[in-house]
Amino acid sequence: MTQSHVDSYSPPVSLQDKGQSPYLLLFIILVLAAIATWIIPAGVYDYETRDGIKFAVKGSLHAVAQSGVYPLEIFTAIAKGMVKQASIIFLILFTGGVLAVIEKTGAIATALNSLSHSTKLSDKWLVLIFAAIFGLLGTTGVVVNAVVAFVPIGLLIARSMGLPPILGASLVYLTCAAGFNVAILNPATTGLTQHLAQLPLFSGMLLRSITCLLFIITAAAYLIWSIRRTRQLGFLRPTQETSGKDVLNVTGRHKWILAITVLALILFIAGTIQFHWGTNEMSAMFILLTIIVGLIGRLSGSEIANTFLTGCSKLVKGAFIVGMAAAISLVLQQGNVLDPIVGSLSNLLEPVPIHAATLGMFISAALIHFGISSGSGESALLIPIFSPLGDNLGLTRQVMVQAVLLGEGIVNCMNPTSGVLMAVLATAGVPYGKWLRFVAPVIAIWFVICVIMLLIGVAINWGPF
Repeated sequence: MTQSHVDSYSPPVSLQDKGQSPYLLLFIILVLAAIATWIIPAGVYDYETRDGIKFAVKGSLHAVAQSGVYPLEIFTAIAKGMVKQASIIFLILFTGGVLAVIEKTGAIATALNSLSHSTKLSDKWLVLIFAAIFGLLGTTGVVVNAVVAFVPIGLLIARSMGLPPILGASLVYLTCAAGFNVAILNPATTGLTQHLAQLPLFSGMLLRSITCLLFIITAAAYLIWSIRRTRQLGFLRPTQETSGKDVLNVTGRHKWILAITVLALILFIAGTIQFHWGTNEMSAMFILLTIIVGLIGRLSGSEIANTFLTGCSKLVKGAFIVGMAAAISLVLQQGNVLDPIVGSLSNLLEPVPIHAATLGMFISAALIHFGISSGSGESALLIPIFSPLGDNLGLTRQVMVQAVLLGEGIVNCMNPTSGVLMAVLATAGVPYGKWLRFVAPVIAIWFVICVIMLLIGVAINWGPF
């Protein structure tokens, strides 16, 4: 496989656009929310501020005058939602920009291409290396939708190892999903959800990191077991001779780019802990990283700028979904019906043990994700409801955020409305039914891990609040 094969790959348009548009679904919900402002009796909670964070006062819900939202206000709410979530929208766009520049330098693709031609590594070590690389790329948000572009490398390795394509696709996609599903440093998922819940950016990292590690270990162990079982069925590793012209050498420049990218992430973690950095600082770091990586990669100023903007454009749909979903919350708040909805849910769940309520949020988020395949859109829709609900139930916002994130994540690898999953399966030539049977044991174990970790979060009153 040559460099151009990896860098230029993109899923067919029919695969990218497959399924119902989340914008259409969110707009329908937005219209229904506006209608609800004329039907649901209006009411508001009293709020108190503690350490700069607003909390609803339990039992303070009281009726106010009905203030239904008019049709024209539906559309102004969309614009207001975009403005309200501007900082996180631009962070998502800048994430796409910096990743496009890193990809343009060929550092990641070249390193993986070189690894794919190795004849000295055993099955076990190849799986562990891929799990470490793609787990890290997934959990930091470096490779998300772009994971499809790396599937051909997994297929190449599977061929060289004498393994079926489903294992080749899994080497890349399943390990990446294991990291992404418990995103430690992904601004578009964890960063956004915590921002909406008014939590410090990337707080609660220890328990989340343990959960992510368990996800990655599960995926790696299952792949090692699957390969071993496949060998027993007669799929032997053939003797291969590496063609020198197909191997891309990892240069010192590539190593510098990868090292600086990792260093930037480490510095940001330190900054969030020591100086409480947030979305603006991370956006600034991405711009600086773009310039440094581009210069090391010997890109011209125009190439850096154009590649950055092209990368931003690829995430416009996902970024704007955040504003669209925020419009729903604004309409409900404007009509003073969000608090009554929360109050009704609180009354319904109050007799339920807090552990069961947490798992209810987790399962609800998972089911909703089948309809809204955008994690950022779903978070923007659910968090304004779940935050005060959790406050009323005595649930910390950190646990509530994790319940939503894990609910979204557990569905990703089996969601038929996911364009990324469908593109991966089409690239590998794997039927959806076959994939579902293959991945079911992993998802089942992940589900158990999610339940255990959420219950631990409730037990330790996982915070900071």
